[in-house]
Amino acid sequence: MKHLFIVNPMAGKGKTAAVAVPEMERACKARGLDFEIHITSGPGEGETYARKIAERGEPVRIYACGGDGTLYDVVNGAIGHDNVEVASIPLGSGNDFIRLFGSREAFSDIDAQIEGKTVTLDAINCNGKYAINQCSMGFDANVCDKQATFKKLPWLKGESAYVASLLYCFIKKMENTFTISIDDGEPETMKVLFAYVGNSRWYGGGFMAAPLAMPNDGLLDFVIVKKDISKLQMLPLIAPYKNGKHLGWERTLFKRGKKIHITSEETAVVNVDGEIQYVKESTMEIVEKAVRFVIPTTSTFFEDVASGKISDRTPLNP
Repeated sequence: MKHLFIVNPMAGKGKTAAVAVPEMERACKARGLDFEIHITSGPGEGETYARKIAERGEPVRIYACGGDGTLYDVVNGAIGHDNVEVASIPLGSGNDFIRLFGSREAFSDIDAQIEGKTVTLDAINCNGKYAINQCSMGFDANVCDKQATFKKLPWLKGESAYVASLLYCFIKKMENTFTISIDDGEPETMKVLFAYVGNSRWYGGGFMAAPLAMPNDGLLDFVIVKKDISKLQMLPLIAPYKNGKHLGWERTLFKRGKKIHITSEETAVVNVDGEIQYVKESTMEIVEKAVRFVIPTTSTFFEDVASGKISDRTPLNP
């Protein structure tokens, strides 16, 4: 099997890749592996290169070395190719997807990644692009849209950049009128703060929007929070929401299903694993068993699932 490391040189503000690349070389050479380290030249180039390698049809493990954006690129390049395994080495500031599977330190261990085993995960098809973690529309998607700007500031990282963007968007319009249909059911028009479609649990640098989502259960978790209170009334709810305590709110609609269709009166932002689309309607649908994802040997994920510590009934501490 070939081992391909796709490295975003800008991840972690450009500091972490310089440390990680020599470690990749050391671990592969020690095992006599067929390996390649590809440094991306710009946004989206990792997807193009991952697809090029995947289309050769030979067994390959592709390591997304960066943040959630790098993982998004690799997933979109690899999806549909059964010969590809996808791994995530967290060099970025957010790295929300891996939180369910283990710590940043566990996933940063190159030796443990090379020796790791795979689990087959679902993905989300959102208007022809694929998310392995989440999609969303509404206030939180607007926050994600602005987060990229705040990340450019040297003193702000993943979670702090998200909070800064949240506060910025808080003073803007927060209410959205969406017409929502789940699994081709009867459409319902409602005033919405946001609609979150979770294949997994966290986004925004540590906000647990879908605390019960499991990315291999063949279902998506739909979390829709209605806008029925003022901005001042919302302030005390931010911390409980961050910690995944919002599913029991009267204003929260929580369902599981395969597909959601959302139309908006105005052009709206869609957040697809941190990448942005601008639409008036969007369909987000599960793609079952879409990605073979590598779990490093330093992770206790398999043991935690077997023991019930991780399940679709068990939220985890953020």
